[in-house]
Amino acid sequence: MSIMLLILLQLLVLVSCAPPRCDPGFRGLCKPTVEEKPKCTDVLLSYCDDMAYTQTMFPNILGHKTREDAEAGAEYLLMSVIESLLGGECNPEIRMLGCSVLAPRCEKGKMLKPCRTTCETVHKRCSHAFEGIEMAWPYFLDCDRFFVSEEEGCYDPLEGLRAEQDGEAVDNMEILYPEEPATTMQFTYHTNAQMIGILKKTEEQCSDIARTYSIGCSMEGRELLVIEFSNNPGQHELLEPEIKYIGNMHGNEVLGRQLLIFLAQYMCSEYQLGNERIQTLINTSRIHILPSMNPDGYELAVSGLQDNNYSDDEEQGPRYDSWNIGRSNAQNIDLNRNFPDLTSVAYSRRRQQRYRTDHIPIPDYYWFGKVAPETYAVMKWIRSIPFVLSANFHGGDLVVSYPYDLSKHPLERNMFSPTPDDKVFKLLARTYANTHETMSNENARCGSSRANSQKGTVNGAQWSSITGGMQDFNYLHSNCFEVTVELGCDKFPAEEELFTGWEENHEALITFMEAAHGGIKGIVKDEEGNAVTGARISVRGIRHDITTAENGDYWRLLIPGIHVVTASAPGYSRSVKKVHLPRHMQTAGRVDFVLQKAALELDTQEEDDAAILSMGTYDRFDPYNQYERYTLTSDLRQNREERAEKPWWWNYFVLPGGPAPTWLLKHY
Repeated sequence: MSIMLLILLQLLVLVSCAPPRCDPGFRGLCKPTVEEKPKCTDVLLSYCDDMAYTQTMFPNILGHKTREDAEAGAEYLLMSVIESLLGGECNPEIRMLGCSVLAPRCEKGKMLKPCRTTCETVHKRCSHAFEGIEMAWPYFLDCDRFFVSEEEGCYDPLEGLRAEQDGEAVDNMEILYPEEPATTMQFTYHTNAQMIGILKKTEEQCSDIARTYSIGCSMEGRELLVIEFSNNPGQHELLEPEIKYIGNMHGNEVLGRQLLIFLAQYMCSEYQLGNERIQTLINTSRIHILPSMNPDGYELAVSGLQDNNYSDDEEQGPRYDSWNIGRSNAQNIDLNRNFPDLTSVAYSRRRQQRYRTDHIPIPDYYWFGKVAPETYAVMKWIRSIPFVLSANFHGGDLVVSYPYDLSKHPLERNMFSPTPDDKVFKLLARTYANTHETMSNENARCGSSRANSQKGTVNGAQWSSITGGMQDFNYLHSNCFEVTVELGCDKFPAEEELFTGWEENHEALITFMEAAHGGIKGIVKDEEGNAVTGARISVRGIRHDITTAENGDYWRLLIPGIHVVTASAPGYSRSVKKVHLPRHMQTAGRVDFVLQKAALELDTQEEDDAAILSMGTYDRFDPYNQYERYTLTSDLRQNREERAEKPWWWNYFVLPGGPAPTWLLKHY
């Protein structure tokens, strides 16, 4: 027992002899820790070495304690690659703005914060660029959070971009950075997000003449975005024709998509630059551009192209032979075979004494088939606006095709099958083909149309008979005359060929729209001056009527010559006028009608109407409420994809062992 006590005493002595541990509770036992006061240090971040100052301070505005901490963060990584991510757009403004937060200015031992006004200016100009790559605006560029007002003593982080005069820097001068025009064309392919970003930016740049709107969503939830040009966007104006362009109906036929993006930029730019031709076109027309009707197919075509580019056959280099990958939509539906077959209905009534080929209702049985949401959206669009003229852009040949697309042959063999307006359609087709740089040239022909085309134009059914085509639907269901423009035999040309494609087509794109101002136009009113909506405009010898719009105005495309035109409506007597249209008219001839009230009698025309009504009324659209089902389906699919998919750049920013930079995700 005594031995144990001795051992314990020795241990106590050893403990008592040990140096006392630091205890802040006992004065004198600890040497006070003196925190080093932050001081100015050189800017050593390599991507920030062009700032207008040379001194910074750590911890920085984000709380990084050292330069090494700042360099290790996802914020600095983003600054190092932002030029490549945005394709050079908004460079170096975004990078310098980020540097002002990561390496803020330091003067006389004091950290200065960047100006909020500069941040807000850059955000306004460049937010669309981040939307184009589906990236959120970086949190550390939050203008309200990390930037201050001039009253608080801020500095301009873009001071280093000041213009020089006579080789000398101009000090103490407010810099007004010119906005990069929305119309600066980049002859590269654009993702769906980039396309939408460009259209939105164009709308912002030319807000007085441009407007974007959606007509619906694709099967996978991608927006079908239209940009409209008019001197009064958003409204139908009396006697101004409505024109539409549609591209990328087949997802792997991509040149038309890019041309329509370029066209939107071109029209905005040229209008602002004072181009009288473009100003006249926009001031007297309403133009609608849908660059991509099949964005899902486009995504698939691009991925198929990338797969081909990684082929083992290195000698061939990048391949652009993805002939059918992405042609159809996400349901594997060919959209140019998915419209109601009204041509067969028109053919079945040819032997009737007074048969007509206009405003044929959609048969109820059509809705029992598989109707693509993209087709549905375009049909509803066509019915909602009184379009006069349209072109639909494809690839795989070099020709302008015009209706009918379905052959009148009993076995549907390829056969020349003209519409009642065959002369008008031939004139429209020639208008585009002759203005195109090479299309009407016999030596430039390519594809299967060569056997039947004449100087770059061909009847669709004579070339390749199809059922359910969009141009036939436009003609037989509405007032709209549509042609199909095949832009070349290469469906997915290399990027370096995009500039050539624009040069070959841009004049034809403008000239074709001007063709909407041919023929005649006018207003149909009653004796009291009220507009007559839905009145029929008939032309002797042409079994195809058009109808007046809500304000009683109409447009009737005709070739030069003498025409006998009749206006009629239920409850009114007919009005007939003889019209002479000379050649080379620059605008449509004005032909107004005043209809007098009359007793409602069932004439032969109305008997024909009754026969048409037996297959359903014209106003009977979507009797089984497909729209609600498609909307629900696309919303569910879109939400599911947003949860599951990450953008293509995501893995680059996920650093091993570090937190995932979810602040980069738009939908997080």
